[in-house]
Amino acid sequence: MNHLKSFIVAISLSALLAGCSEAPASVSTVQSTPANSAETDVELAAVKTARFPNIPVKHIVVVIEENHAYKQIVNSSNAPFMNKLIKQGALFTNAYAITHPSQPNYMALFSGSSQGVKDDSCKKPFQSDNLGHQLLKSNLTFAGYSEDLPRVGFTGCTYKGYGRKHNPWVQFTNIPAKLNQPFTAFPQQFDKLPTVSFVIPNHQDDMHDGTVKQADDWLKGNLSAYADWAMKHQSLLILTWDEDDFSKKNQIPVIMVGSMIKPGKYNERINHYNVLRTIEDLYGLSRSGASRNSAPITSVWK
Repeated sequence: MNHLKSFIVAISLSALLAGCSEAPASVSTVQSTPANSAETDVELAAVKTARFPNIPVKHIVVVIEENHAYKQIVNSSNAPFMNKLIKQGALFTNAYAITHPSQPNYMALFSGSSQGVKDDSCKKPFQSDNLGHQLLKSNLTFAGYSEDLPRVGFTGCTYKGYGRKHNPWVQFTNIPAKLNQPFTAFPQQFDKLPTVSFVIPNHQDDMHDGTVKQADDWLKGNLSAYADWAMKHQSLLILTWDEDDFSKKNQIPVIMVGSMIKPGKYNERINHYNVLRTIEDLYGLSRSGASRNSAPITSVWK
């Protein structure tokens, strides 16, 4: 108990000092998995109180790309738009996926658990808690938009460039079918967006089968207007990858752009669970799965 009190005091004092001076471009924060998970929410509450944005985040759009490592994207001449986003926002230089292959990473980002999934085969739906369900329980809104999804609520395994393995919300019985939307339904009036939405390009446009340049062009053509709008409307774009190019290291780029983000490079070690925990804490949601034991991202906020 004395150790816990000392830790909280130290964290609170550190946060107070950080609030009195301008943070550097590269900031380290609490480790992703604290040693004593029983103390996690107490310890992280001190960080959250001092270091989260002091304005509400009206909308978050999460875009998930495929199967490319940090070094294949950052400073790549084939990804000029993505590197423009890096300059505008926050780049995490020490970010990692959870595992291989794709599907368990999507599940982890959305629900705090791989749900025991170890491959990309089509699964029966799960009943576990998840981000979308928590948003709905809190009277907030959620929707997922997948390119090439043939119709609202489609539960099939594949269609053209769409793969259910890249669509985590369709994997849960507690997400209404009407929230599983084709990308053609993505609102062009961005103030009509749900509180949190996920965007999944098809296999050609997410780098799974197509090139980095093709994915960069698609992102620019379809999300640049939202990225610009977010900078003026208290909203956030999160660009992440499911996993790297199947290496053991599994380092990926994670980019955040929005009006509440301090541009810069951040070296804290994060993974999908940290990103999930951050979204949950921004909206005061209950934590799902391993996000309970993962630090929220607190270094990037103005």
